[in-house]
Amino acid sequence: MNTIRKLITLFSIAMVFTSVAGDYEPPRTFSGKPDLQGYWTNASLTKMERDPNYEQFGLVFPADRVPELTRNHPQVVRQLNDDNQVQGQIPDGSDLAAGRGYNSFWVDPGSQFAVVKGEVRTSMVTIPDSGVIPYSDSGRKLRRENRAKYSGVLSDEVSMGTEGPEARALGERCIIGMGSTGGPPINNVRYNNMYQIIQTDGYIVLMVEMAHDVRIIPIDSDHRPDALKPWLGDSIAHWEGDTLVVETINLHPQQAERGYVAALSEQGKVIERFSRYSKGKILYEFEVTDPVYYEQTWGGEMSFNASATKVYEYACHEGNYGMLGILGGARRLE
Repeated sequence: MNTIRKLITLFSIAMVFTSVAGDYEPPRTFSGKPDLQGYWTNASLTKMERDPNYEQFGLVFPADRVPELTRNHPQVVRQLNDDNQVQGQIPDGSDLAAGRGYNSFWVDPGSQFAVVKGEVRTSMVTIPDSGVIPYSDSGRKLRRENRAKYSGVLSDEVSMGTEGPEARALGERCIIGMGSTGGPPINNVRYNNMYQIIQTDGYIVLMVEMAHDVRIIPIDSDHRPDALKPWLGDSIAHWEGDTLVVETINLHPQQAERGYVAALSEQGKVIERFSRYSKGKILYEFEVTDPVYYEQTWGGEMSFNASATKVYEYACHEGNYGMLGILGGARRLE
């Protein structure tokens, strides 16, 4: 089933790559608003922050280098050789040192770099120009703490989060998707990069494949009282011309644990913009302001590509003995 999805995704990407904005007129709802509904994917080899290997290119890859860099990308190589695993042989565990809890069959990170506004991008972050999130000292500390929960790297500065189940990462506990897949801002990860958008005059609904997160966002409404801090934040939307603008504040305090992607304190705010760019693309733009975790306002953009496949069922903890192993191992070490 995963192989079928990859083939469909490749076909979809090939189709939307040729699309251009130009004088594109988007499909509209009965009330005249651009229709954002459908199934979309943001799977790509391009990640939120710019890989140091691509610093020389700035934001946009040279067109003549794209085929070579795509072919040699570690994820593409991995998908082709399946981590050198041999069918019928028990893995020896050597791939775990590279942070690979699954072999390549179970991941679906995308096979092409992101194409945004006709450009092949090196990062989703466009501000600052470095393509790197401008963390403050507090932001860098939070990032180290959260990475330790996934990497198991223990130091005097951070905990592995093994004090009990409540100390583990939210994604691991199946509370919200890992890696900020639901946002805000939305990020792409190693698998489950599908989204379904449902739209009415009064609401926009984002259904996320990862952990089946759902954001139900009222349009032309006021924020809820500050005392309410829901998972994925308090989001409200309004239309600016043909662009849907979403403002989010008051993320759940525990959601700051996404610090390895994008944390948000009580002073933080995220602005997201959704625009139909072409027949097969939604242009997604975001801006993050938070004086606690970042040295400056930062932001970026990505494409949501129309997909012929649908969102799969997400099964998180059925038959999962990882939590018992992690906590049991920690008690044994103690």
